[in-house]
Amino acid sequence: MRALPLNLFMTADAVGGVFTYALDLARALAALQVRTTLAVLGPPMSQRQREAAAATPGLSVLWPDLPLDWLAPSAHSIVSTAERLADLARGAGADIVQLNGPSLAIADYPAPVVGVAHSCLASWWADVKGGPIPADFVWRTRLLREGIARTDALVCPSRAYARAVRRLYGARPLVVHNGREAPPARSEAGATDVPLFAFTAGRLWDEGKNVATLDTAAPDMALPLLLAGPAEGPHGERFAPRHAVALGSLDADAIRDRLARRPVFASAALYEPFGLSALEAAQAGCPLVLADIPTFRELWEGAALFVPPRDAKGFAQAVNRLGASAELCQRLGAAAAQRARVYNLDALACAMANLYRALVIRVGRQRAGLGGAAA
Repeated sequence: MRALPLNLFMTADAVGGVFTYALDLARALAALQVRTTLAVLGPPMSQRQREAAAATPGLSVLWPDLPLDWLAPSAHSIVSTAERLADLARGAGADIVQLNGPSLAIADYPAPVVGVAHSCLASWWADVKGGPIPADFVWRTRLLREGIARTDALVCPSRAYARAVRRLYGARPLVVHNGREAPPARSEAGATDVPLFAFTAGRLWDEGKNVATLDTAAPDMALPLLLAGPAEGPHGERFAPRHAVALGSLDADAIRDRLARRPVFASAALYEPFGLSALEAAQAGCPLVLADIPTFRELWEGAALFVPPRDAKGFAQAVNRLGASAELCQRLGAAAAQRARVYNLDALACAMANLYRALVIRVGRQRAGLGGAAA
């Protein structure tokens, strides 16, 4: 694929992991002659996020004060947001548009549109709650289906999640695994032969993360369990641990400091389209204890211990098994680090840049053909 320079217009939000994904991708794309304009939806960025964005080469950031698709109060507000984003993309001279919420594709954009489905309410409900989805989810799911139908390409971060998207929306997504740049090598001074604590990170308030199971397991763990992440959600959701130690929301450096000590990293997630926290732990060489769900099996089979997601005693036993065996910790930590090299940022950026360029060329030829036919 020829390396023509491109202007990318991309959406993100400052609430969850998509912001990290977007900054990482923009930084790696800059080396591939792709400049990015990032429209941040929802609440404004924190000071740390603004600083991280300012330090990202080739990136321009807009905060148009528009609602997130999954927090928007009505279908009309999502349509209005999509139309405003299309205008912003036009003003930015976009050659390609990446919407990290594909429902926002329900507008006439000036360039080919790549939708990246990081998660969706219908699949979350199926994995976490089960049964008919609530009315508030019905119209959002309908808009997502309409948006997916209007994308020029749809991307999912794992085969497991792509299967769910095919089942729910009739789409045929491409699979491009997420990636993160490995942290710089750190001194071994903080690492020990056996872990001193167990650790998890993420949106503690999100039922899909199922932190409650880990908290229930904590009294039976021989190691203290530390939780990092926000405990309150945007709709009033709240998680208050009874047994584990809540550290609050930590910045990237603070999380890396914890992971550098190579704790047992545990995730009991019921729903996880990819799982950046597990990847970060694996990059640090932490032994992984993960919920036995399709995504984690796909990504970490042979490099983790697996436990049924609601089995609190199983998680405690797995953590204790690792806490008692330096050899098992070393072996699983090394296996996780080796597997993590597959999910690297360069691979993500190259795959996305190649997709952008293929779409620009294909859509350009189609439009030229239509112009010729009209003449």
